[in-house]
Amino acid sequence: MPYDPVKPYHEDYIKVSDLHTLYYMQCGNPEGKPVVFLHGGPGGSVGESDTVFFNPDIYRVILFTQRGAGKSKPIGERRENTTWDLVDDIEKIRKLLKIETWLVFGGSWGSTLALAYAQTHPEQVTGLILRGIYTIRDEESEFLWLTGAKNFYPDEWKAFASLVPEHRRTSMTEFAKAYKELFDNPDDSISLNAAKAWSRYESQVSRLVPDPKSIAQADHDLDWARSFALIECHYALNHGFMPHGHLLSEAQIAKIRHIPCVIVQGRYDVVCPPYTAYELRDVYGDKLTLHVVSEGGHSPKEPAMCAQLTKVMDEFKGL
Repeated sequence: MPYDPVKPYHEDYIKVSDLHTLYYMQCGNPEGKPVVFLHGGPGGSVGESDTVFFNPDIYRVILFTQRGAGKSKPIGERRENTTWDLVDDIEKIRKLLKIETWLVFGGSWGSTLALAYAQTHPEQVTGLILRGIYTIRDEESEFLWLTGAKNFYPDEWKAFASLVPEHRRTSMTEFAKAYKELFDNPDDSISLNAAKAWSRYESQVSRLVPDPKSIAQADHDLDWARSFALIECHYALNHGFMPHGHLLSEAQIAKIRHIPCVIVQGRYDVVCPPYTAYELRDVYGDKLTLHVVSEGGHSPKEPAMCAQLTKVMDEFKGL
């Protein structure tokens, strides 16, 4: 069973560049086992509800909002915002908090960032807990935006795609370029309408059972809708700022194959479909355990997904 959400015992900001300042919070036991929580998106956020997977007596949970996201400043900023900037930011937070090594917990885009961080700093990572594997290859993004999810959510996809001319729906890159042009339109009503459509669509397809409150966030939290859409599109257009297949390559996996890794993957996840989780399992080796949740979609807040993630973290406490 998941734990009750806990309030942070410490909140602050860290300036990571002349342009960007990140918000972070610490929850649970200040003397406990450190675990860093990497949110999705990119462009997502963190809050007390993200602490429910962690026994607050055991874990010291560090959560932060990435560049341009959530409470970090400036919101929606795409300059100086790459995967490798975020990897450097995680290290800056670790050093600021005087943490020698830690567990890394990330879902969706957070799994991408967790892999990139672990492959860059394997000596700092004692374990990986990943959910909804995404390695930002074009075919994964195309499944969500063009080819796959629309078969399960045709009305939702039709509304999402309606802002893009049909002749520009030929590839993920062309589709995202069309949306970027809308985001960058000087007419605020046009740019905001596009941001709401983008963010609403992802909320609509993220759960097996739709959550009206989550879907409505795009219409009520306009700062979130705009920053989420702009930053996610920015990363997709730039292919995660890495070569295709980089995170799954033998050279990169060899750097982390010794690190215990557990994947929790929803069987019916149409945002990050299961095939990537299986690919990662097949190249990783016997240090990786894959749990496929038969009643799970994409969201970690769905009961079966939440229960499995909590069980995994309870098992990791003895690592």
